[in-house]
Amino acid sequence: MSQRIDGHPYPMIQALEQYRREGQTIGFVPTMGCLHRGHQALIEASRNDGNLTVVSVFVNPAQFGPNEDFDKYPRDNDRDYELAAAAGGDIVWYPDVADLYPADAQTSVRPGALADKLCGISRPQFFPGICTVVLKLFNLVRPHQAYFGEKDYQQLAIIRRMVADFYLEIDVVGCQTVRETDGLAMSSRNRYLTEADRDTALTLVRTIEAARRAFAEGERNAAALKTHLTKAWPKDLELDYLDFREPDFLEEEHQLKAETRLFLGAWLRGIRLIDNAAIG
Repeated sequence: MSQRIDGHPYPMIQALEQYRREGQTIGFVPTMGCLHRGHQALIEASRNDGNLTVVSVFVNPAQFGPNEDFDKYPRDNDRDYELAAAAGGDIVWYPDVADLYPADAQTSVRPGALADKLCGISRPQFFPGICTVVLKLFNLVRPHQAYFGEKDYQQLAIIRRMVADFYLEIDVVGCQTVRETDGLAMSSRNRYLTEADRDTALTLVRTIEAARRAFAEGERNAAALKTHLTKAWPKDLELDYLDFREPDFLEEEHQLKAETRLFLGAWLRGIRLIDNAAIG
């Protein structure tokens, strides 16, 4: 039976101390709620690894810009609890803003060069906000393993770097992107899309498929392939970036390799869309 904990972290901390004394390993899945099949896959991965699994649900104000959708970001705590419990979450924790950002808090995390590209250019507050809240959550939950989806691949790389830089004894596990039946990468913001929007949003996964075909046919020049992929880009889909990057430090690739990843970011009527995949 899953345990739901609202507000202050002390009841969760006390429960986890008991589990540790019993020899349990702790897996952790931090989320912003509005759970979907992709989140459930992370919870299931933690359970399959033999962990007692903690799921946090917290819409983090620090990672939203002034004109972004913090106020209208979808929230449904009861539904999220049901989905987390169905996937095997043992503890589902709902911290309040005051629990993670008390009035006298002054310290935040500056993630460095990995955050100064791709999403970090158009959303400069995004990764400092993510790193700050994830470090707070890590310090409270103290997991052995933490699970993140590869859809947010830049986030995954940055959190791995933060864990290494602060000598945290946490294994950060990346899990494959979960997609809907039409190929669209699962996202909490997909619910904003109309039927017409959805066809436009599928441009991202179609672009990945086109890049893979071109690579399989022998294309190795990143600049030439980028020109080809953006030639017929939809006018109503505002392209933020389309870049080929190596997978560890996210440096630009000029000569394509099998492990090179294509990263895509765009805006559709103010809805943020991202996707990425290896092209080989």
